[in-house]
Amino acid sequence: MPNQHPRPSFTWLGHATFRCTLPGGEVMLIDPWVMGNPACPEELQSLDRLDAMLITHAHGDHMGDAVELARRHRPRHVVGAYEICTWLQSQGVENCSGMNVGGTQELLDLTVTMVRADHSSSLMDGDRIVYGGMAAGYVVKLPGGFTFYHAGDTALFSDMQLIGELYRPELAFLPIGDFYTMDPQQAARACRYLNVRKVVPMHWGTFPVLTGTPRKLVEALEDLGVACEVLALQPGETY
Repeated sequence: MPNQHPRPSFTWLGHATFRCTLPGGEVMLIDPWVMGNPACPEELQSLDRLDAMLITHAHGDHMGDAVELARRHRPRHVVGAYEICTWLQSQGVENCSGMNVGGTQELLDLTVTMVRADHSSSLMDGDRIVYGGMAAGYVVKLPGGFTFYHAGDTALFSDMQLIGELYRPELAFLPIGDFYTMDPQQAARACRYLNVRKVVPMHWGTFPVLTGTPRKLVEALEDLGVACEVLALQPGETY
């Protein structure tokens, strides 16, 4: 049974960035925005090791430190959209594995599937905007069967029901901030579509414009009658 196997630990580094420590000790960073992240506690802005990075899209508040971290730690796997990885390679980043929505690859004994997100994706290269391919989320499955979903930045879309049906994640990381992404009411519907047992709200509180809160998500879930536990982490806390 999945719950008999060791689970990863997830430390929220603020915004949409999570440090995932796998049962074998490997460290995977989802959306590498650490040193430049105003929500990331200073003592967590340096990493002891980094084995893999997953990048949901090209915006600076999600991959702003990807190049520097890759040069410093030389992770074995750097995963993102094909266009993102092509740009990263032009910056000297090694071990890039660019993919696209619907695809799956194996890394660190994990099965990583790139899934749709409804969002834009571009980066600033000097004074020009470079297209970053499609924005995405990731479904990650561990050898014991435990599966989680990091939605990246996204609006609500009804095909989240397919993500729930196909991959059956137990845990979801969902944006709730509003303005650039879903708000708590939409995120509550996402929980219903996904049929997840637990949700970690993200992409809230970093900037004043991000007005969604975990409390509003709890209330929205109660209003919908959705039984999903909200894990309201503060930056630096670990689940």
